Amino acid sequence: MDSSAATTPPLRIGLLGTGPWAHNTQGPALAAHPGVELSGVWGRRGEAADALAAVHGTRAYTGEEGIDALLEASDAVAFALPPDVQAPLAVRAAEAGCHLLMDKPVATTVEGARAVAGAAEKAGVASIVFCTLRFAPETSAWIAEQAAVDGWFTARAQWLGSLYAAGSTSAYADSPWRREKGGLWDVGPHVLSVLIPVLGDVEHLTAARGPADTTHLILRHTSGASSTVTLGLSAPPGAAGAEIEFRGERGTASLPGWDGAETAFRGAVDALAEAARTGVPHACDARFGLHLTELLVAAETQAQAG
Repeated sequence: MDSSAATTPPLRIGLLGTGPWAHNTQGPALAAHPGVELSGVWGRRGEAADALAAVHGTRAYTGEEGIDALLEASDAVAFALPPDVQAPLAVRAAEAGCHLLMDKPVATTVEGARAVAGAAEKAGVASIVFCTLRFAPETSAWIAEQAAVDGWFTARAQWLGSLYAAGSTSAYADSPWRREKGGLWDVGPHVLSVLIPVLGDVEHLTAARGPADTTHLILRHTSGASSTVTLGLSAPPGAAGAEIEFRGERGTASLPGWDGAETAFRGAVDALAEAARTGVPHACDARFGLHLTELLVAAETQAQAG
């Protein structure tokens, strides 16, 4: 065992948010991570913060003064909040000198995302945007393998959830921002975070609406390849699922399965710790989060106009 690893103090990470995502993913991942001290949990409702903090043996914070106290007690903060609540708090955290572990999307406005990226750069803090597939061990390795291969011709991606299908009991269906913004904003960042490193940045985008909240995209990438994308949260349960396939000179490559969000979030924590230690930005940092927001705003504008 590396003796330096044994003497490295744990990264103190505070958690902002107490909803289902915090209960199911961020909280358990942070509490179980050997290199992390969960420095506290902040929630708008004191009773919710108390309950989640008690589960993980840490301190609860609430109110405006609670945010400042948690930032002071932390080296980094993780967010389990709606994007347009997350963005101004991420700016506040960066200005307090805390590294940022954000959920996707960073914000639903370009101005909000730009403020976060600017604050992180000015403060010199590390940042990670948690696009699940970039941090799950199985899919992150697969993405790197495809990015190392030339000659991709096209790609096809479908990510359809059934959160709003009849009979759905998903706790995430109660999220007002997801219901308002739909699959484009909720699962679109995941798909774009796979396509861009393999095919190159998006240089042209066409978007059209489908049934319910479904959005269809046609993308042209800087490599010359094209991709088609279908995103939604209202599919019938039998139609739900996630698929990404590349086709090129060497044949086809299909996205493998992965072991859930909690394992992937632990990978994001590792990436944040590495970026904080080395000062080398991760590819999925706040600047990438800003670029995702720019693409999603462009797609939403086109789809609504059509």
